[in-house]
Amino acid sequence: MSPTRGSAASVAPPAPRGPDRPRGGRLGALAGWAQRHRWLAVLLWAAVLAAVTVGSQAAGSAYKNDFSLPGTDSQAATDLLNEHGSAQAGDSVEIVLNDSQGIERRRDAVEEMLAEVAGLPSVVEVRAPYADASAVSDDGTIGYATVVLDGKAEAVPKEDVTAIIDAAKAAEADGLRVELGGDAVRGAEEKGSPTAELAGILAALVILGLLFGSLVAAAVPLITALFAVGGAIGLIVLASHLFTIADFTPPITMLVGLGVGVDYALLIFYRYRHELTAGAEPAEATRRALDTAGRTVFFAGCTVIIALLGLVALGLGSLQGVALALALTVLTTMAASLVLLPALLALLGTRIRRHVLAHAGKAEAKGRAEGRRWRAMAAAVQRRPLPTLLVAVLAMLALSAPALGMRLGFADAGNDPESSTSKQAYDLLAEGFGPGFNGPLVVLAQGDEAVGEAVRSALTTTEGVAAASPAMPSDDGGLATVIVFPETAPQDEGTTDLLHHLRDDVAPGLERDTGAEILVGGSTAASQDFADTVAQRLPLFVAVVVGLSSLLLMLVFRSLLIPVKAALLNLLSITAALGAMTLVFQEGWFGVRPGPIEAFLPVLIFAIVFGLSMDYEVFLISRIHEEWERTGDHSLAVREGLAATGKVITAAGAIMIVVFGAFVLSPDRMLQQFGLGLAVAILMDAVVIRCLIVPAVMHLLGGWAWWLPAPLARRLPEVALERPAGS
Repeated sequence: MSPTRGSAASVAPPAPRGPDRPRGGRLGALAGWAQRHRWLAVLLWAAVLAAVTVGSQAAGSAYKNDFSLPGTDSQAATDLLNEHGSAQAGDSVEIVLNDSQGIERRRDAVEEMLAEVAGLPSVVEVRAPYADASAVSDDGTIGYATVVLDGKAEAVPKEDVTAIIDAAKAAEADGLRVELGGDAVRGAEEKGSPTAELAGILAALVILGLLFGSLVAAAVPLITALFAVGGAIGLIVLASHLFTIADFTPPITMLVGLGVGVDYALLIFYRYRHELTAGAEPAEATRRALDTAGRTVFFAGCTVIIALLGLVALGLGSLQGVALALALTVLTTMAASLVLLPALLALLGTRIRRHVLAHAGKAEAKGRAEGRRWRAMAAAVQRRPLPTLLVAVLAMLALSAPALGMRLGFADAGNDPESSTSKQAYDLLAEGFGPGFNGPLVVLAQGDEAVGEAVRSALTTTEGVAAASPAMPSDDGGLATVIVFPETAPQDEGTTDLLHHLRDDVAPGLERDTGAEILVGGSTAASQDFADTVAQRLPLFVAVVVGLSSLLLMLVFRSLLIPVKAALLNLLSITAALGAMTLVFQEGWFGVRPGPIEAFLPVLIFAIVFGLSMDYEVFLISRIHEEWERTGDHSLAVREGLAATGKVITAAGAIMIVVFGAFVLSPDRMLQQFGLGLAVAILMDAVVIRCLIVPAVMHLLGGWAWWLPAPLARRLPEVALERPAGS
């Protein structure tokens, strides 16, 4: 007697078990309800979407950027500034003045403008350039006024910052140029039109049309995704009143929602199409599609949500809100695919069936059998599995290698569009005062002004420091603040090295000499602290997500090797994406301005891509498993599994690639990085991994792919993912 899947199987691979599962399932029953109440289901979705949209517009958004990290030096410095009532506790806006004949000649107009700015909301103090020689360049053509705000940039209302911008720009005349810089200004500037989103939607529609040969069939997955994304965005606006959600969340939500929504709907719709060509009636085809591909979508969606919620445990301020928003988006798209999509199929089933059968008939008449090319590819891989595996893995490792040198941080105004006033101000300040002027470090000494001057004197001789401001006492006289200007730009590696040098080497010596506690803070230091914290907590996050996902796969397939293979390959696609991001955005390939990778993107990309990779993994492996249980021939099962899923996996991947890739067109550097990373990860996963590496590995493993040690088999519950096609 051959050992079954749950046995120890010490001398032979486990044998397949026939399709003896009961007919139908809960997702099939859900599809049946949606079909019977098709108009009710569609109207309910439309009503919910309308209610959420109206409610979100009425309530308005309450997005908040919170990058505070308790326990870091930069946060301790901010708390200390607030405690002592220092003016440096709030962020500032720099009003940069430029006149080729010297800014002194426009002094009256500038001082009048600054007086107007001083009376605006959220403004605590305005320091004119004429009272401080250090605020004017050596040639007198560039100067700056400092506008001190009453809080951190993310807490100041955007309309107040816009008022400052408008008042300052109104002074431009007779050769005087006025530009404004600072984090508050960058946050208040317009981010541009939704070109990337529209380009992604159009490209997705074209690919779906080519795949199905019918505009109606192509529109169904896209309509499902748009309904889901529309509802999710409204819910996130409402959720922003309860949770800390960053203002850059909506475009990320749109990006992920469109890609994931079309992907999930397409996987179910493609199985529905397969059942129609196999002779099933539309209602039965829908139930079978939900009982097979629908289960894959449910599993994949849960995996993405688990991974995203894992980000909440990292405790990284606004990143927690982004993770919650994205989890809500994935949940909404998953629900739309399982409820709205069956209702749409019921409404359009007859018309879709006619187009599907006609399209299949034309293909058959031309001798194009379904999955013929994918079957041939699988056979070619099976003839030389080891060379195929080695070449593919080595190629992906080569692309992953640059990620070893990835530097985390945040883009500054130097990466903003040339047309933005923040970029113009950045360039003028760098020209007039040096590149480090745009990213000063704030050094605090708990003592009087004399202590602060002693600290300043030591800092001016420190390697890497271009200049240091005079010590500024706090209101209560118990704290002295020195502004340190590095020789390098804010996002340069030299500035990071200087920050660590000041904290690790310089500060301890100053504390011994002065007896005062020394802290190094400021926005540049806070950005680096955030990046360092992400790097420190990332390994634990990866271990938790990989462990939970692998456990779910073990439950689904009752296999020990399938989860290990899936985890390793998913990690490979993610590191390849990070490697590509490093080459383009950090090393400056294709003419991109070099800089660090946005600190929070690696964890976001990991969470999203790991779940989406599980989507393709489960979709492909479940079909292989289904064929293996039906035929008992593992080699045949691998070929038929790829033949049945290769086209839809590639099409779904292509849609996500164009949706994600379209965001490279965005003027926002963060969205460019996010879009490129996701697009490369999906490209590697859908093409290289699913079409080459997985068939090679599955062929080499043979029947052992489904092996599970007996002790584990006895303890793990049965979780049926797929249902045989004819059940």
